[in-house]
Amino acid sequence: MDFLTLFAIYMGVVLTCIALVCKYSGQQQTPFGVLFDALTKAVSPWTPLWLQSFTQRILHKLFHQRNSMFIFLHIFLEGMVYTEFTYEVFGFCRDMDTTLTSLSVPYILLVIKSWFFYLCINRDPGTVTKKRHAGQVQLYPYDKRLFHPGLCCPTCQLVKPARSKHCRVCNRCVQRFDRHCVWVNNCVGAQNTRYFLLYLLSVCAMAGDIALLTGDMLHAVVRSGLLRARYVDDNGQQQEAGMLFVIQHLFLTFPRIVFMLGFLVFVFLLLASYAMFHFYLGVVNQTSNEWYKGRGHICQHCHPSPDHLCGPPASGQSKRWFYNRGVLKNLKEIFCPLSPVHKKDN
Repeated sequence: MDFLTLFAIYMGVVLTCIALVCKYSGQQQTPFGVLFDALTKAVSPWTPLWLQSFTQRILHKLFHQRNSMFIFLHIFLEGMVYTEFTYEVFGFCRDMDTTLTSLSVPYILLVIKSWFFYLCINRDPGTVTKKRHAGQVQLYPYDKRLFHPGLCCPTCQLVKPARSKHCRVCNRCVQRFDRHCVWVNNCVGAQNTRYFLLYLLSVCAMAGDIALLTGDMLHAVVRSGLLRARYVDDNGQQQEAGMLFVIQHLFLTFPRIVFMLGFLVFVFLLLASYAMFHFYLGVVNQTSNEWYKGRGHICQHCHPSPDHLCGPPASGQSKRWFYNRGVLKNLKEIFCPLSPVHKKDN
């Protein structure tokens, strides 16, 4: 069972990395950063300067400038999954008399997901501009904890509206800033959060549906009598096929299908957790940026002068849920975002 052992070790490493990302996300100092800095210092004396410069430029281009590489990677992975599903799983499912209606659902979900994916990429997230600035400043009150009145963005040269943040990748201030997502090559803000949330849900539905159809196909193979089979071991003795033998047999007989199933389950669990987290933030009217800043918060406006702390929020409003207006109103704010009011000239 060496193959299964190696696969279990691989999955353990992947799950450990995901757990570390979830634990240390939003923190300045992380084990990944410490390890990367240590490796960089260790290998830099033996690395040519041209290679160091080239690597720095590539990393800067990938993670600190807008680029479409992750969009192409997304399309490539999606294409690989649908190619495998169409040319192998689809045929097996038809032999099992699976209805065409069930088999067409993944393609319908692909169209829906692609539409939301396009909107996430191309819709303005709510850029703070001089033309709309006066109205955008009035949309939200300052909580005087994370957002303070009168602070000016040194890059945009505009007073920062409450809940806004300057994105270094896009080089712009974004209203109700949530995060910059490399997978859509765009910021997630007031005007496209709804598309981002629906995009996550559609990807989860797509991965889950294909995983269910693929799992049903493999289950049918097992039900065909594989568990009752017998095999000859290394000593020449006949043994009953147990569950571990069946799993290894499936890996060796359908390697691409089993790998695709594992990938889909991994993507579904990861994105489903991420989607639930974003839905929770929507229910309490909070952004990822605000959630990260609220963890072990130190007021940047006051620091390093703790003797002159900012005043607390208005009475009756929670410090943590300052913008919470109730579940229905919070969700309405996502799907029908607030817009600046333009005063008409008399």
